[in-house]
Amino acid sequence: MLTVGDKFPAFVKRAVVSVEPGKEFCTVTGDDMNNGRWSVFFWWPLDFTFVCPTEITAFNDYYDEFAKRNANLFGASIDSEYVHLAWRNSHPGLKNLKFPMVADTSKSLSEELGILEKTNKIAYRATYIVDPKGVIQHVSVNGLEVGRNVKEVLRLLDAFQTGELTPCNWEPGQLTLN
Repeated sequence: MLTVGDKFPAFVKRAVVSVEPGKEFCTVTGDDMNNGRWSVFFWWPLDFTFVCPTEITAFNDYYDEFAKRNANLFGASIDSEYVHLAWRNSHPGLKNLKFPMVADTSKSLSEELGILEKTNKIAYRATYIVDPKGVIQHVSVNGLEVGRNVKEVLRLLDAFQTGELTPCNWEPGQLTLN
């Protein structure tokens, strides 16, 4: 599995960005991440499941907080852009997402990241925080059954963006260990 200090892989993938007819799809590339901004890239196992929409809607609820931190936000699974669109159209909480739902149908990116579950070849719940140079600064992987905490992802992003040593349980506004 790629980890802290590794470069996030280059990629070209299709994504769903809207439910508006004619504007549903776009191409997302690694260059979209390496644009001088931080990036948070999170994976869910499959569309049309139970835990996944709770996470996706939580990330969307905090989208503006990521934007305030000059961070791109990307979500992805191994489902196709057409499955993503069908799910967005059928699930009220997913209709107005502000970030792209990336389709890794070939599983090439999840394979390169090393986050495919071995038996069914679906992606684990992986979260990457990538710095403006494209270097992974944080990676966490949950089993398929347990959702993550978006507030903790924001806290980690804040800590990395200080560029300083942050103690255990550090919160924004607290002193660092410089």
